[in-house]
Amino acid sequence: MTTPPIGELRVTVRPIRVFDDPVLREIAEPVQEFDRELRLLVKSLTATMRAGAGRAGLAAPQIGEPVRVVVYSYDGKSGHLVNPRLELSERRVVADEACLSAPGVWWPLERSYLVTARGRDMFGKPVTVRALGVLARVLQHEVDHLDGVLFSDHLAADERARFLEAALPG
Repeated sequence: MTTPPIGELRVTVRPIRVFDDPVLREIAEPVQEFDRELRLLVKSLTATMRAGAGRAGLAAPQIGEPVRVVVYSYDGKSGHLVNPRLELSERRVVADEACLSAPGVWWPLERSYLVTARGRDMFGKPVTVRALGVLARVLQHEVDHLDGVLFSDHLAADERARFLEAALPG
């Protein structure tokens, strides 16, 4: 990723990698430096997430950056987490889920209903996000991306095959 000259902020909407891109299977590296490059990445992730209707979250690997950063925006709550860790509730619910890397395909998936996410902001300050329902699902989905896990990996084999057929036509 190139850095613009000092004093110039260049936030770019980036292309989202599709489901069969090998970068989505890589385990993202923890962020070590809370610097200008990280802040630009968070801003580009946010701009990319907001560039389309119905987008609730995005992980850095989805734009080809293999680092542990996610952004989210749902129901008035928005932000980002660097090096997130999740604490999941035992209560689980099934709901339709989608992925920006498999546009237009929704699939029912069981996830924890309540999540506490802990991480850092782009300046290195501690952040805690408590989320339930859809936002909890979004955070689980995006953190999965950081571990090279696609949401179809959570499906039974026959369901996964049907999902992949729908997500990767041709």
